[in-house]
Amino acid sequence: MISKRIIPCLDVRAGKLTKGIKFQGNVDIGDPVEAAREYYEQGADEIVFYDITASSDKRDIMIDVVRRVAETIFIPFSVGGGIRNLDDMRRVIGAGAEKVSFNSAAVSDPKILSQGASAFGSQCVVLGMDVKKGDVCKQTPSGYEIVIEGGRICTGIDALWWAREAERLGAGEICLNSIDADGMQNGYEIHLTALISENVRIPVIASGGAGKPEHLADVLTSGKADAALIASMVHYRTYTIAQIKQFLRDRQIQTRMLW
Repeated sequence: MISKRIIPCLDVRAGKLTKGIKFQGNVDIGDPVEAAREYYEQGADEIVFYDITASSDKRDIMIDVVRRVAETIFIPFSVGGGIRNLDDMRRVIGAGAEKVSFNSAAVSDPKILSQGASAFGSQCVVLGMDVKKGDVCKQTPSGYEIVIEGGRICTGIDALWWAREAERLGAGEICLNSIDADGMQNGYEIHLTALISENVRIPVIASGGAGKPEHLADVLTSGKADAALIASMVHYRTYTIAQIKQFLRDRQIQTRMLW
């Protein structure tokens, strides 16, 4: 049985760890390098770093913060935000990241997924999907729409179609974030996660809504996710990663152990 991954997410704004609700009202809560080290020591399987305003501000990612985080941890490290082309991807991997997440840039220029996979391998290419629930219609038959630029722009692109297309283009993994659930701590969007997980062959990371260990158990089983992204529940020290993993193991959900 393949172990399920528990992945803390570091949203970074102006070099500070930050957290918001539904992509709004962000509050700075700490230092991303210190947080990365703490989560690594607690037993995180990976770390995800998002420079959340790089795309909307039309600027490059903060490569110095990426480098400092990479020097601190010894687990896979994924980076997203403000990465627009192969040169950006090369810089981020050169700074120590194992994976690069494309979101807005992939919507604007889908061939970046194929180019990244060809240059570095599909295992290095993550499609970040920010998704909003809407109406079931001809344009979005799944009832879910892709939004970009940190949730600021609705694209009219159907989420299920985009997930399949990204896999075809060479993405090796999908990080699926429900904007409706983001920061609410009421649970992941199970229907959306299962919909995407059942229709692609690449791993799907569930994101948005974790507030207690039961939520992870639900999305890793009913939602069929391969991994779960967490933020508030560890940022605010409600739970440690070790506690979350113990809860999952007690329910026969296999996770990688620290020792």
